[in-house]
Amino acid sequence: MSEWLDEESGRIALVEYSRRVYAKGWVANHDGNLSVRVGEDRIIATPTATSKGDIRPEMLIVVDMSGRKREGTRRPFSEFSIHLAAYRARPDIRAVLHAHPVTATAFALAGIPLEPTIMAETVVSLGACIPTTPFALPFGEEGARPLEPFLEDSDAFLLEGHGALTIAPDLETAFLRMELLEHLAKIQKAARELGSVQRLDPHDIEALLTRRHRAGLGAAARREKHGHVEQASLIADQDATQQVLTTISTQTPRHAPMQGEEMRSPCSGDVRAPLPSAASSPSLSADTLRALIVEEARRVLED
Repeated sequence: MSEWLDEESGRIALVEYSRRVYAKGWVANHDGNLSVRVGEDRIIATPTATSKGDIRPEMLIVVDMSGRKREGTRRPFSEFSIHLAAYRARPDIRAVLHAHPVTATAFALAGIPLEPTIMAETVVSLGACIPTTPFALPFGEEGARPLEPFLEDSDAFLLEGHGALTIAPDLETAFLRMELLEHLAKIQKAARELGSVQRLDPHDIEALLTRRHRAGLGAAARREKHGHVEQASLIADQDATQQVLTTISTQTPRHAPMQGEEMRSPCSGDVRAPLPSAASSPSLSADTLRALIVEEARRVLED
């Protein structure tokens, strides 16, 4: 990971993207929160009880990795443990953005998973899985716990009954991921109203995930960059990966019914939405998804 962002730049970025989040209509009242990590034990964040459209540099607070406020006159927001969970789980994460974009949040409230594999762009940028984390009150460590199993493999999340979250190496990327998340939600909703959503062919999804890996995105690419991907473990995961692709191609209808029915997202935990009546597709566990990603890394290493 590159050197830490200097604090002045971090503050400027927080003000800019707080206002952009507000201008997009992703927050209202005092909704949403943003933070940027600028040191091993130093996080700059927006304060609670403040409109994101009104954020100014002097309003920002500094919090350490234990959640204690170190600087600033205002209070930390109640969901700060969610941000801390992301920073602790992923050293590459330097920015966290939580908001309530209307369409994506509606999916989270309705218990309908977002399906990134209906579009090539979302597979490359966000991966094959956008988890919907189980509901938890957004306070303290308990509020962050449902997110923790998904942090290693995903960069964008729906929070059941709550909103959306994106994590990234910088605020610009976190903002763009939230923008794409909401864009996908609008497109999926529109397609659903027309009658059906067409999931991409499994082999096309596999090719897109390989492009994602080559772009340095995803868990396997991070492990490879830091020397944590071992050839032996990649080969051991080959059979599990092939089983995943076979399951998708044989059990998931390419045109999934969407009138009163919904595709199940390939994320562990997305089990609340009803399945298509014609064919049921089992939820894929986080371990199985990881096997799919490392298989892509194996292919890249062999090229």
